[in-house]
Amino acid sequence: MTQLSVNLNKIALLRNSRGRDFPNVVEFAKKFIALGVHGITVHPREDERHITRQDARDLAKLLADYPDVEFNIEGYPSEDFLDLVEACNPDQCTLVPDAADQLTSDHGWDVAWHHELLEMVTDRLKKSGIRVAAFMDPDLEQIRRVADTGVDRIELYTEEYASTYGSPQQDAVLKKYIEASAEAQRLELEVNAGHDLDSHNLATFLTIPGILEVSIGHVLTVECIEQGMPTVVANYLDICKESA
Repeated sequence: MTQLSVNLNKIALLRNSRGRDFPNVVEFAKKFIALGVHGITVHPREDERHITRQDARDLAKLLADYPDVEFNIEGYPSEDFLDLVEACNPDQCTLVPDAADQLTSDHGWDVAWHHELLEMVTDRLKKSGIRVAAFMDPDLEQIRRVADTGVDRIELYTEEYASTYGSPQQDAVLKKYIEASAEAQRLELEVNAGHDLDSHNLATFLTIPGILEVSIGHVLTVECIEQGMPTVVANYLDICKESA
């Protein structure tokens, strides 16, 4: 069964917009955990416009009491970020090739240019017992290259799938992800996925065999506002239970 990890960035963004600690990120993590999610994801950025470094530390402390709930920290592997990850000791760190001022993640790693960086960072984090994933486009050559860096998993960047869902291009694009996932697994890489997956397009995506985890935040947060947290989380968990 695919695991559901909820990204709390948008909860933090709402909190930051008013200059006070409401909504509280840790309390919302507790609410999601009580509803049965399998993981919590955060993506602290350099400008702390949503998740802050302190949020990450506070969540690490919380999740130490929930050994069955995985903690995933995403981000660009700057020295400050790596220090934070090592201090928090999450179950997983997902390396993302974001610029400091980037609005949101919008591409996977070009491994030919960043092979040495990925290799060094992966070795460093794995020495702390942290699973390492790399954020990747569904590009077979890039996936073959990232397998040589020592990462444990890839996270397929799914914006192209989401943007073509329901269109005449859907099947052709989905095929790219099927082939990318199969190639990763052939190379003994485990596979996660995330970005713009939602309650409408997720079930079709999870017909791809072997997707271990999906990380969902922005749309899930909006759907919770519209429909309520219990309804939305239960729907996503039902979809994940039916995964290939």
